[in-house]
Amino acid sequence: MGAEAHSYNLESFAFIASLATLVLVYVFIISEKINRAVAALLGASLLVVMGVLSQDEAIAAVDFNTVGFLTGMMIVVGVARKSGLFEYIAVRSSQMVKGSPAGILAALSLVTAVLSAGLDNVTTVLLIVPVTMSICGRLKVTPYPFLFALIVASNIGGTATLIGDPPNILIGSATHLSFNQFIWNLAPVAVVILLAQMVLNHLIWGIRLRAHHGERAVLMALDAGEEIKNRRMFRWSLIVIVLMLAAFAVAEIVHLKAATIALFGGSIMLLIDNIPFKAHRKQNENILGVMKEVEWITIFFFIGLFVVVGAVERSGVIAWLAEQLTHATGGDLKRTAIGVLWLSAIASAIIDNIPFVATMIPLLKDIAHNFGGHAAIDPVWWSLALGACLGGNGTLIGASANLVVAGMAEKAGVRFSFLKFTLLGFPMMLGSVAICHFYILWRYF
Repeated sequence: MGAEAHSYNLESFAFIASLATLVLVYVFIISEKINRAVAALLGASLLVVMGVLSQDEAIAAVDFNTVGFLTGMMIVVGVARKSGLFEYIAVRSSQMVKGSPAGILAALSLVTAVLSAGLDNVTTVLLIVPVTMSICGRLKVTPYPFLFALIVASNIGGTATLIGDPPNILIGSATHLSFNQFIWNLAPVAVVILLAQMVLNHLIWGIRLRAHHGERAVLMALDAGEEIKNRRMFRWSLIVIVLMLAAFAVAEIVHLKAATIALFGGSIMLLIDNIPFKAHRKQNENILGVMKEVEWITIFFFIGLFVVVGAVERSGVIAWLAEQLTHATGGDLKRTAIGVLWLSAIASAIIDNIPFVATMIPLLKDIAHNFGGHAAIDPVWWSLALGACLGGNGTLIGASANLVVAGMAEKAGVRFSFLKFTLLGFPMMLGSVAICHFYILWRYF
């Protein structure tokens, strides 16, 4: 998505059509009468047919870095799963908490948040979801509470650092705020929110989660090493995944995009996995099996949604909302920071947070001189980061990680309802933003 702010005309056809299409896509998704990928692709195609976007503009609106990254990581996970890697991790981690579902719920939340802060939330959930599903299968407990907790923890953890969530990367790049500044200003409140969320998870689900004594006994008696189905691919899966994670950590330094790293890693995994098969037909069958593991519904939903949101951004809807905020705050720094926090949280729960943040950046830069320069509005940047990242927990389509988890879960037979997630996720998101509200007032004003 481009970072430039687009002009707008409230009465223009593009403004009205893009906003109406976004609303209709959401209505279809919420009603669950039509598959979300179909709804998004239909909305995207309709915008091109109506002339709101040209085909070239629609293609440009798709973030192929995100699409390529997700596809590559799903291939890596699909190959690694065949080795027994995730079952091995699941058994070992479950045994560490004595097979207690409540303990596993807390442990998965903590691990997910920490990994999301050090890597990014989408990479983290792609690696953790298979482990979670394996654990739940072993203990014969419903996976939904664990997956819900995983989504929320990934977005909270991603809030804490410069590299944890794409909005933070955009803000850091535009403002030259450092990695250490992000940690110093955002990590403290992220830790508080994570602890509060873990307590809520325990009160809502943990105290009621039960695993049969026999299932726990069987789990504790298992030899984790016996879960490894293919030791050769087990070793290579570990090597490739570790190298990929290291590459993600230094991606900016070596000038590589996430999609390049993920697709290269996926290609290496496919190559290693297919070396034993000499016959061309056997290789094709093996690769086809891996490709079935890719969440194509999620991939195409993203493609459609990127086009719809691109139209909304280009027609000026997001710029209009952002400008209304700057006028409403009347030039007061405290009101501006708090207003940006709540607007970015609500908006990011409804639309993708990347174009919203990209549009807000030039607007906030433009008003910086009213407050004495760029350094004076640092609290506003932290408000934007907190609202955009945490707002993703409000709905199922609020953040990329949410959709990835939902897609993987539904493929495994676990239904993820938009409405069910929102009824619980949105109030929790509002609670986390309320904590940020008081944190910003306490720390900066």
